[in-house]
Amino acid sequence: MAPPSWSRLTVRQRLTATVALLTTLALVAVGATLYVLESRRIDRAIESGISQELGEFRALRSEPDPDTGRPFASAERLLEVFLERNLPDPDEQLFAFPAQGRPSYQGEYDARLQRSAEFPALVRRLSTTGGTRTLRIDGHTYRVAVQPVRVGSSTSAFVVAHDVSASRAYLRELLVTYALLAALSVILVAGVASWSAGRLLSPVRRLRETAQGISDGDLGGRIEVTGHDDLSDLQRTFNAMLDRLEAAFAAQRQLLDDAGHELRTPLTVLRGHLEVLDVDDTEDVAATRTLLLDEIDRMSRLVDDLLMLAKARRPDFVRTRAVDVEALTLGAVDRARALADRSWVLDGVARVNARLDGQRITQALLQLSENAARHTQEGDEIGIGSRLHEGRLELWVRDTGPGVDPALAPTIFRRFAQGEDAHEGFGLGLSIVSAIAEAHGGDVVLDPTDAGATFRIRLPMEAAT
Repeated sequence: MAPPSWSRLTVRQRLTATVALLTTLALVAVGATLYVLESRRIDRAIESGISQELGEFRALRSEPDPDTGRPFASAERLLEVFLERNLPDPDEQLFAFPAQGRPSYQGEYDARLQRSAEFPALVRRLSTTGGTRTLRIDGHTYRVAVQPVRVGSSTSAFVVAHDVSASRAYLRELLVTYALLAALSVILVAGVASWSAGRLLSPVRRLRETAQGISDGDLGGRIEVTGHDDLSDLQRTFNAMLDRLEAAFAAQRQLLDDAGHELRTPLTVLRGHLEVLDVDDTEDVAATRTLLLDEIDRMSRLVDDLLMLAKARRPDFVRTRAVDVEALTLGAVDRARALADRSWVLDGVARVNARLDGQRITQALLQLSENAARHTQEGDEIGIGSRLHEGRLELWVRDTGPGVDPALAPTIFRRFAQGEDAHEGFGLGLSIVSAIAEAHGGDVVLDPTDAGATFRIRLPMEAAT
């Protein structure tokens, strides 16, 4: 579990801190690697310089004295000639320690080294065997190489002393400069990371703000989608979810409003008859019972219709499969004949298979047939048919009744829309037909006719195969 102090940070702050930490670790690793490699290079250069000086000194021993042309007569003379001929490298000193007398040197004066007691003591220890040692004086490091010199009976020492600390001083300055630049780089990277994290997380922030709006009851807010990355996909998915939620809440509110509006009248009827019921009058009780059962049946049909309209927006409202449209049309005509004593006619059939929900389409055709039967008289003609027309599958129900009032045509598919000659219906039948058509990606229209009425269900071409 993350510590409380870390968990209280925002995602942007966590990302910035993580990037800054990783950058710091990377720069520290680079600096440490640079220090180790450069230190080894300096050490190799020091050892190489010392070896070169010793090699040149040995080479001089095999040469004659430049003044006499003969071999060197003493070690002191050999050391004197070598110091005259050679200049030491930076941070390096060449010493001649004679058997007798004070030592001489070539190079810059180093008070720390030359005034110390450790340096001559080390030279004396190595004057017979020779060798290279590391010497520390007051926190300063030197690399000292001693080469014994024997000419005749005299023994002297040639000494090369290199100031290691001085050679590494520039490396320390380089690391200080590197540390300052690294610190500035970390600050710059942290600033850029914070800015980038803010831009990358802005869709998440807008999502949170939109979600807060939803919690306050506003389902109309949407996130503005920008870009084509994963967060943009999240925004689109969130917007689609809001669309479904808004549709679900709208359907719920519509169901509650419709139920409250339409159930109030039959409930009032029930209450009124029960209040005036004479329980001692058997005829009144029987009449009231018949009336109440009729009202209950009407309320049951109303509830069923409202539930169907509420389910119409669900993705599983229709279950499509390949359906023989000709067989579906013939079946609808056969079922419609039982609705009323009318002249039922088959106008035509589309001999094609289509992907649709056969039960829902049959339900829509029967609902249209029931409406047609309700607005016609005995002996009137009602036709049912289907066809492929202009790339769409069409199924229709027509009648020879009085037709639809032109003033009612624009609102006829709305819920509870009824004409002046409305019978016992609630005005939900055409709304159900429209919902079924829309669930298939189509629509239902009222054809303009001079006589009667023709309701046509139009389904998209993709539904037909």
